[in-house]
Amino acid sequence: MNGVPFPVGPCVIVLALLAALWDLQTRRIPNWLVATGLIAAIPVQWFTQGGVDGMQMWLGGLAAGGAIFLPGYAMRLMGAGDVKLMAAIGAFCGAYGAFEIGLATCVIGALWSLALLYRRRQVRAGLSGAAALLVSCATPQNNAKDDEKDDTTRPHTSVAANSITGTMPYGVAIAIGSALVLFYSV
Repeated sequence: MNGVPFPVGPCVIVLALLAALWDLQTRRIPNWLVATGLIAAIPVQWFTQGGVDGMQMWLGGLAAGGAIFLPGYAMRLMGAGDVKLMAAIGAFCGAYGAFEIGLATCVIGALWSLALLYRRRQVRAGLSGAAALLVSCATPQNNAKDDEKDDTTRPHTSVAANSITGTMPYGVAIAIGSALVLFYSV
């Protein structure tokens, strides 16, 4: 983002900070907070970009922000609140800003995970689990036989539940990534 228009930066920082604090306390990001951010982003985009361009920025950012973390949610690596928060931040920042913030957040989250693994002296087990996850994602599976079975017989285990690090309040990583990208681009 080449410079951040005035109301965008403070709005994103307030939204991300509230979500991070809430996530630290409850390990959840509330829907009312995300919905408030999405609704507040509309007049901010109209003010900074104009009517049609503002709605295009809002929709593009919403889609890009949500799409960045959707694979992590599908693999049960993060919660839906993290995906929705990133979509709301994208609605403020547009698609390119959401992409930049998403990349920064992924780097921060990875470093934080490695620090937790190092602190618990489980780096080898954590990296082994990450490698196993990547292999399982890259390996095609034959689901034709599984589709015939009743869905209740299949085990649905979360990667986060089986991980060494456990659950992380990823809203904090999103807030740090947002702040870094916004302050860096000013």
